[in-house]
Amino acid sequence: MSYTPRFTPRRSRVRRDTPTIFHDEWAYVLDFLPQGNPLDRHPQHRTRALAQVLGDMFFTLLEVYPRPDQYLSIGERVYIGKGKRDKILQIFGRITYEDLTTVARDTLPQVVYQIVKEKEPIFVRFFNIAEPVTLKLHSLELLPGIGKKSMRVILEERRKKPFESFEDIEKRTRINDPAKVIADRIVLELQGGQKYYLFVKPYGEQGAIFLGYLVRIYRELGLIG
Repeated sequence: MSYTPRFTPRRSRVRRDTPTIFHDEWAYVLDFLPQGNPLDRHPQHRTRALAQVLGDMFFTLLEVYPRPDQYLSIGERVYIGKGKRDKILQIFGRITYEDLTTVARDTLPQVVYQIVKEKEPIFVRFFNIAEPVTLKLHSLELLPGIGKKSMRVILEERRKKPFESFEDIEKRTRINDPAKVIADRIVLELQGGQKYYLFVKPYGEQGAIFLGYLVRIYRELGLIG
């Protein structure tokens, strides 16, 4: 799928209510356990083959059952949508970071970084439309390493001209590796315990505020309804 950004300047409030539930259609394998996970809190997972995966559109952590004749490789991209699945038999359900195996936790950062790089126009768009969260806090300040000084530089530069790529952002703002900055924030959100969530919808957390930037950008680009 090609993600062509449409840099149409507009000002609107961040949507904090996203009642529609969207599902990932593709996911990356974080860990594959052909003999099951003896430490899993679900008894049926202790002896049955399963995989822990990360959705590549909404960054949803899931456990899935592979088809009996399938062996999954760590880092492999698999189809988990509603249509015919060639390798995945069933989606067991959403899991949290705490449910991940050690291997899955170690694999997570590099997979998130890969997805962010592949969806560069999506996250460049975030730099172009990010808005204040409160009177004293801007969405950009939720990114690791971005303080008020860097935030002001980003805002000033995008007023001159919208950013066109990660390279453009790095060149004009001196932020080292913007893709990693985004990826690090996504990993933090997957780990949980945040007050505000820019990209990942919080799972089972009371009082957390979901800013829903991915949903907003995907809608603007016509990728979801």
